[in-house]
Amino acid sequence: MTAAGKLSTYQAKRDFSRTAEPRGDTGADAEQRLRFVIQKHDATRLHYDLRLELNGVFKSWAVTRGPSLNPQDKRLAVEVEDHPLDYGDFEGTIPKGEYGGGTVMIWDRGYWWPEGMTAEEGLASGDLKFTLDGERLHGSWVLVRMKHDRTGGKRVNWLLIKHKDRFAVDGDGSALLAEDRSVASGRSMAEIAAGKGPAPKPFMVQKAAK
Repeated sequence: MTAAGKLSTYQAKRDFSRTAEPRGDTGADAEQRLRFVIQKHDATRLHYDLRLELNGVFKSWAVTRGPSLNPQDKRLAVEVEDHPLDYGDFEGTIPKGEYGGGTVMIWDRGYWWPEGMTAEEGLASGDLKFTLDGERLHGSWVLVRMKHDRTGGKRVNWLLIKHKDRFAVDGDGSALLAEDRSVASGRSMAEIAAGKGPAPKPFMVQKAAK
């Protein structure tokens, strides 16, 4: 399936005459390295959206309590629809009443790569091990698919877990979530919601210097 075909669910959920979210028509610059983005999303419930570039789209999960640097913490990550790559540059407020209505911040971004097997194999097996090289998150992680949706619905639930390495911590693994500044614009959630401050510096649609 082409990247455009993978975005049919994403596009069907949104009214692009109301939301500034990208349709995914313009695409993003090609990169030899796979990119990732984590967006802090103050919707019905505050959560963090993990997006991993793969085969022309972002594979995406809503991490309900945000990532933790403590390997003892297992964070619920609900698989959601594929997003376009240019979504990685989106920062702003989705209008109330629209799907995912609320303020979105680019909380982290950088590069990622799978460990031990291809990303496709990891996703198919329900055990995707990978490394992050971002501005805030680093080191080895794993997404483990759960067998059943405990709510009885049709969600595909995973667990996001930090592996033990030099970037892991033994104490409060959520302390890093107190960082309330966009890595793309330097703005706080309040400033983004108010429409104040500079626009985010592009990462997906314009190659970023590394």
